[in-house]
Amino acid sequence: MEIKHGLISCDSHAQEHPQAWTSRMSKSKWGDRIPHITETTDPSATVAPTDGPVERWVIDGRYTEKRGTVNCPTAMGDPLRKTFPQRWEEVPNFVYDPKARLGAQDKDGIDAEILFPNIAGQSGELFVGFDADFELECVRAYNDHISEEWLTVSDRYVGLALIPYKNGIEATVAEIKRTAKNGHRGIVMLAEPSQNDDGLPHINDPYWYPVWDACQDLDVPVHFHAGAGMKKLTLDPWSGYTRNQQQAMGPAAGFGLQAQSIPNLLLSGNLDRFPRLKVVCAETGLGWVNYIIEACDHEWEKRHLWTEGLINRPSDLFHRQVYVDFWYESAGIEQRHSIGMENIMWESDFPHSTSTWPESWSFIERTLKGVPEEERFQLMVGNAMKLYKMG
Repeated sequence: MEIKHGLISCDSHAQEHPQAWTSRMSKSKWGDRIPHITETTDPSATVAPTDGPVERWVIDGRYTEKRGTVNCPTAMGDPLRKTFPQRWEEVPNFVYDPKARLGAQDKDGIDAEILFPNIAGQSGELFVGFDADFELECVRAYNDHISEEWLTVSDRYVGLALIPYKNGIEATVAEIKRTAKNGHRGIVMLAEPSQNDDGLPHINDPYWYPVWDACQDLDVPVHFHAGAGMKKLTLDPWSGYTRNQQQAMGPAAGFGLQAQSIPNLLLSGNLDRFPRLKVVCAETGLGWVNYIIEACDHEWEKRHLWTEGLINRPSDLFHRQVYVDFWYESAGIEQRHSIGMENIMWESDFPHSTSTWPESWSFIERTLKGVPEEERFQLMVGNAMKLYKMG
């Protein structure tokens, strides 16, 4: 891949188009359960009164997004990030068309994007509540959509695969291997699957060992995005918030969920058992990381956890196996050496409301002010190229 701008986004979102699932799943078998767009006047599909019918994504009769047809306010040109398209025709084509998207990248001075899902749930969580066979077909259709329609267009796209949860661990591992063969370079996973379905084991359970083993052997990083689908230990949104306040609260507080899941990861023993497994935390920022590392080391030392099989210091595990992203934050950059220069990557979060597009370079200049050139390159490009084998 050619580097002409010097910037890689390690958290962007590939918007699925209306035929992403309908063209890949059997209509005779699944009917209207297939994810699709429908016109509706149902008040449960909106957060405020609208003039006339709107279009919404539906999965098995469930509306997936009350705010609008697509989560892409940044791409709508609204500087206050309030505008969501209410009908598909309002969605800018460079959000969902991979060829047009290359132009949007160039406009922002970005060389490549690591692609998380959008309609499928940013952690793939929207499919988990369905029956096993339907979940599997939805997941496979999404993964094929990315490999067939995005990865074939340009090497500037890096696909992350969703995984099925409810068809057994063999099906999960099989999909990881299938998608790696089809060009995906990572998977997106829930931070605690048992919160999303009572029938799934805790993330630390040996049940998941085959997943860690497969990802380790295939050199496929595991990605936790923002809250990573966690549903507990969160503050319920206040009914008095405006829509824009609610939008601001999510990303601003989202790091708190990863700040809970990362200590679990470091103290679970899984990184000790699978020393070549790589884990990426996207859309969480950096400012919290050093506290978590220091707290985990403190507990490890005081409780003599090496006597219980946790032979590696948590900070050593973090620096060896965990990556974190930033996009507007300067506080974390000031702590970059203690966090780990090899553990930090940059993101734009396009096309969501927190995205720096199309002014990413102005944010880069602000957040990396005073950072030496060789360090800037490592954070902006180098670490991503190494992790995703883009060189």
